[in-house]
Amino acid sequence: MNTLILRTATKYLLPLLLLFSVFILLRGHYLPGGGFVGGLVASIVFVLHALAFGAEATKKLLGLHPGYLIPIGLALALLSAMMPLIYGKALMQGLWYDQPVLIIGSLGTAIFFDIGVFLVVIGVVLTIILTLIELQKE
Repeated sequence: MNTLILRTATKYLLPLLLLFSVFILLRGHYLPGGGFVGGLVASIVFVLHALAFGAEATKKLLGLHPGYLIPIGLALALLSAMMPLIYGKALMQGLWYDQPVLIIGSLGTAIFFDIGVFLVVIGVVLTIILTLIELQKE
């Protein structure tokens, strides 16, 4: 799909949808949403870009292969899950910073776990979709 309407709409929708995915991510540790849903929305943004401009342009926009996001996200989620063990608490028990942070609210290990899930979902979905788009061209 290489239409002018899709390319133009993608240019305007990309930043708005990415902002919306971050909103869903940050909303997640208080209300429904979080890393998984936010990661899916962010992935959809990049899939839309790949359909409009091609897989190579999307990889250039990302700046790195999406497969690299998977171990980064897994490491972040694992570290945030294991952090309470250092303080003598149970695995995955939430640790919270006393002072609220602007926009985010209470900062704790839950948000870092969600960010890890967010990165893993983006990495997995984009690796699969971009590979399928590239195989389709062959």
